[in-house]
Amino acid sequence: MSVLVFIEADNGVIKKSSLEAVTYGSKLGDVTAVAMGSIDGSELQKVGKFGAAKVLHCSDERLNDGVIAATATLIAAAAAEVSAATIVMSRSSLVDAVAARVAIKTNSAVVANVQDLPDTSNGFTVKRGVFTGKAFAYVSVPDGNKVITIAKNVVQLEETGTDAAVEEFSVSFGDADFGVKRVGVHKQEGDILLPEADKVVSAGRGLKGPENWQMIEDLAGTLGAATACSKPVSDMDWRPHHEHVGQTGIKVAPQLYIAVGISGAIQHLAGVNSSKVIVAINKDPEAPFFKAADYGVVGDAFEVVPKLIEAIKNSQN
Repeated sequence: MSVLVFIEADNGVIKKSSLEAVTYGSKLGDVTAVAMGSIDGSELQKVGKFGAAKVLHCSDERLNDGVIAATATLIAAAAAEVSAATIVMSRSSLVDAVAARVAIKTNSAVVANVQDLPDTSNGFTVKRGVFTGKAFAYVSVPDGNKVITIAKNVVQLEETGTDAAVEEFSVSFGDADFGVKRVGVHKQEGDILLPEADKVVSAGRGLKGPENWQMIEDLAGTLGAATACSKPVSDMDWRPHHEHVGQTGIKVAPQLYIAVGISGAIQHLAGVNSSKVIVAINKDPEAPFFKAADYGVVGDAFEVVPKLIEAIKNSQN
């Protein structure tokens, strides 16, 4: 079966989540990847290590801005080029906007937020997250074309192949493809971007004030994690709004999420409960977060966190 995987890059570097999509696609069939914008050939070649035999690269610089309509046109054209019946993408703000458009252009069924490989023992059934991660639905997809968007961090990266062949891929775009143009971007700064982070250290009002945030930064630095915060903290300007995680902020799904001094309001949990492992640190033993956490520490954050940092550093020496 021919599978097309759409891969995204950030500043010319392919996103880890896109490599997860390539690994996922390699479990379904023969993978061709499609990429767009300014990405070096060597960066594209490495996609092959995760299971793609070939990369179709549309280097049109107008696609650097992630234009939704043009991206959908590109993916549909690439699917037709390789006769792909299945298109796989990793969820992102762009993919969430593009998936339905691609499905229409390719006459496909679309399943979003897929959490695992399909069960093909009797047709094609996939597990998807619903109700902001509080439940799962099992969806049977009829025979025919499929567009699947997978959640981040649900696939373990596997390096099984060699460099992929990279081919320039040209598409005839129409004026409508660029009817909406991005005129400015304000990006989160820092070495570890929160939406892509494997580990996140987050804190809430239990920190008592922004002057106490250094220990959160220290814990995150020790773990190689991104920092985040609850909504009340960002509303009080203790931390920048781009660090706010939750239903109304950034939704994250890291391998490890550590919540320090966060009670665990349902809106916050809705944005983080797809994390693989959740650790809650709170001095209130009745804090709702403990019901959602895999591990809980009942204690004062100002006593627990420094000891945790010390223990991690000792284990690293």
